[in-house]
Amino acid sequence: MEVEVKFRIPDSNSHQKLSTILSPFHTKTLIQENIFFDTTNSKLSSNLAALRLRFYNLDSYCILSLKAKPILSNGISRVEEQEEPVDPMIARMCVAEPWKLIGLLESSKIIQRVRREFGVGENAGLVCLGGFKNVRQVFDWKGLKIELDETIYDFGTSYEIECESKEPEKDKESIEGLLKDNGIEFSYSKSNKFAVFRSGKLP
Repeated sequence: MEVEVKFRIPDSNSHQKLSTILSPFHTKTLIQENIFFDTTNSKLSSNLAALRLRFYNLDSYCILSLKAKPILSNGISRVEEQEEPVDPMIARMCVAEPWKLIGLLESSKIIQRVRREFGVGENAGLVCLGGFKNVRQVFDWKGLKIELDETIYDFGTSYEIECESKEPEKDKESIEGLLKDNGIEFSYSKSNKFAVFRSGKLP
């Protein structure tokens, strides 16, 4: 179970201001490309699951993930998550020909689970849904790993803070304090990035 605190930031100015404030604590920047898959009859999304390939920093590496049963309330997200590394070259082949996900990655525990739980097979008609890009700045602030996201969809750009947490209520309060003390407007995220992508409009 992945538990995260999530805040939405209203615009690029607020994003830049927060990035500057946190710059002494910067550890890395990740360029992410997120590509999603489902069957032609939406077996995964209709069961609140998302199958994703995430490419990092111009295909330097790639992660296959399955997220299921997301719950997002009052800025705290809880979701079942399973991840595995995948050869970026094989992953790109799967983006071009989605049906290859089942064949080329048949030893993957995630693909085995997709076949078992959702009845997805070689003839299930897996399709590529497309996706979005994300620039993620990572900061180590007061023992918290704060991720500041600039997410670029075809229909616009959104800004968000994420922080994986074992004590979400406590950490949410700490980040709220940081934002309030520096006059940065925010709201609790009400939907995850995949839901925003599927809706076709910014929240």
